[in-house]
Amino acid sequence: MANPSSQRRALIVQNNLSPFANKLVQTGYANNEQVQQALVESRKTGRPLTDSLALITGQQLPPDLLRQYKKQQLFELKILYGVESLDPEINQINTSQLTQLIETLIPVDICRRYRLIPLSRTETDPPSVLVAMVNPDDLAAQDDLNRILRPQGLTLQRMVITAEDYQRLISQYLDEQVERQKQLEFQSKVDVKSDIENLDYLDLEEPTDDADVNLDAALEDADAAPIITLANKILARALQEGISDIHIEPQEEYLRIRFRKDGVLRQGLESLPKKIIPAVTARFKIMANLDISERRVPQDGRIRRLFDGRKVDFRVNTLPSRYGEKVVLRILDNSATQLGLDKLITDEETLHIVQEMVSRPFGLILVTGPTGSGKTTTLYSALAERNDPGINISTAEDPIEYSLPGLTQVQVIREKGMDFASILRAFLRQDPDVILVGETRDKETAKTAIEAALTGHLVLTTLHTNDAASAIARLEEMGVESFMVSSSLIGVLAQRLMRRVCSECRVPYNPTPEELARFGLSASREADITFYHANTLSNEEVQQAAEAGTLCPACKGSGYKGRCGVYEVMRVTERVQTLITEGAPTERIKEAAVEEGMKTLLAYSLNLVRQGATTLEEVERVTFTDTGLEAELKAKRKTSLTCRGCGAELKQEWLDCPYCTTPRFHD
Repeated sequence: MANPSSQRRALIVQNNLSPFANKLVQTGYANNEQVQQALVESRKTGRPLTDSLALITGQQLPPDLLRQYKKQQLFELKILYGVESLDPEINQINTSQLTQLIETLIPVDICRRYRLIPLSRTETDPPSVLVAMVNPDDLAAQDDLNRILRPQGLTLQRMVITAEDYQRLISQYLDEQVERQKQLEFQSKVDVKSDIENLDYLDLEEPTDDADVNLDAALEDADAAPIITLANKILARALQEGISDIHIEPQEEYLRIRFRKDGVLRQGLESLPKKIIPAVTARFKIMANLDISERRVPQDGRIRRLFDGRKVDFRVNTLPSRYGEKVVLRILDNSATQLGLDKLITDEETLHIVQEMVSRPFGLILVTGPTGSGKTTTLYSALAERNDPGINISTAEDPIEYSLPGLTQVQVIREKGMDFASILRAFLRQDPDVILVGETRDKETAKTAIEAALTGHLVLTTLHTNDAASAIARLEEMGVESFMVSSSLIGVLAQRLMRRVCSECRVPYNPTPEELARFGLSASREADITFYHANTLSNEEVQQAAEAGTLCPACKGSGYKGRCGVYEVMRVTERVQTLITEGAPTERIKEAAVEEGMKTLLAYSLNLVRQGATTLEEVERVTFTDTGLEAELKAKRKTSLTCRGCGAELKQEWLDCPYCTTPRFHD
């Protein structure tokens, strides 16, 4: 017998939004082709249909059409889930009762985890609590709610609400909590509002572009508390400027805010007064659902906001320091990232090797590099290559940074015993084909991943090492036997992110022979190559160029715009496999891999310099190491098969020329 819920879903799909679509065509807002294109785009990206229509047509929907769309959306949700729908624009909501229910009955973390909001308590027989849910069919949410309500003698009544309305309601509640906390923090009668309003030197004006005024609708609230407004503007500015990390750092006499862009930290805003440090810290902790009363231990949390029509997550960490708690926010904006190995790896040979590794039916692939080097993006690009209805892909992550349809994604929750190793063991009982482990950091996870690779699964995971060859030693440090590594490992991909020199204002120049020699380059061989400097300006020079109208519109005086990946792929060949089994040192494994064709991080980055994509200064900052250069030069000497003395051809295994006894290479 067919599932009634499935039948309802099929009915809605068959209906295909026809009344609203007909209205769009009748009013002349869009044609049939544009409507169908918007439907496909909305289903593919998860973006609201109205946003997809606005992008395709280039114009915003009129208020009457927006209202009609919402009415139809609520009607369809009502049919889909078989419960009443909630429209906050029509149904009056008692905010005080909502706040009381969250504070005394259903905690805010439950509300945010399952995207639900308690509305009211009804004194029926038995008494019940009315809860608006984005997904009323979520069984896990129902179980948790019933677990909370039953001991109180209460039953659950469900309603359905749109994701946008839920976000507005929960954000309104959180902002009210921030305001209350701010008043508690300043019982010493310090007039923070006056301090903030008098900071005329702060460039924190409202964004002028309408597309940027979408951060939780908070920037439009003229009555919001100054601390709330300040925190929202910090987030909005970071998103506008393409920042990857926000550092909020209490100092002895002031509060410093720095932004990391393209891997480099810089001052984000002018220094703020020391008095507002507790309020700013408390605001971000409440937004991340952290314990504001705990200031002695580090805490981790997460903030989700709507910005410019897309959902953006901020991974939040607090750390007690000498002058207050430092807060660092990592921006996880996966909508701005295009997945695909061909979009990341520019070198055709390297791309082909990685694609061949990913296409294997079983084995272990390691992706290594420091924090923020793009490992997760590479892993998901690899999964996108294998994502197919015939492949079962499961991922264990902390946190889940990308949403890829067709995958089973599991969040690590250590407090409940769900760590990487336990999730991985559960995966093995669910018939997986491809498994992604967000990070391998202990022996148990490493051994379980390798056992999975040895039993017919393709396993992808990350390690924190400097280069590809060092991954072997890292696994051995964890206590994994060498023979297990050599028999399961397909290859190791090490990577970095390097700033791309601005193509609009880069400055061509000729490096000196000494400068080239530092990177193992020859002036004669690189004679036809154009090298570039980045036209980086100081803060004062940026101001002067802006006033004169000569500031580069692309990079704004930084000299760089965007980043490009640098990759080192070590395939586990027969020779490398033997060295791993024998427990050979890292230097010897790397040397053997280079001799067999591995392109090191240094070699890859120098190719980017030759292509005009980056600069030698950036190579030195990111990838230049003596060991990398030494391995390449040794490999070049060892693979030279012509005698330097008599010119005779030599065999690979000969160390000296048998004809004139000339050594093949110098030690």
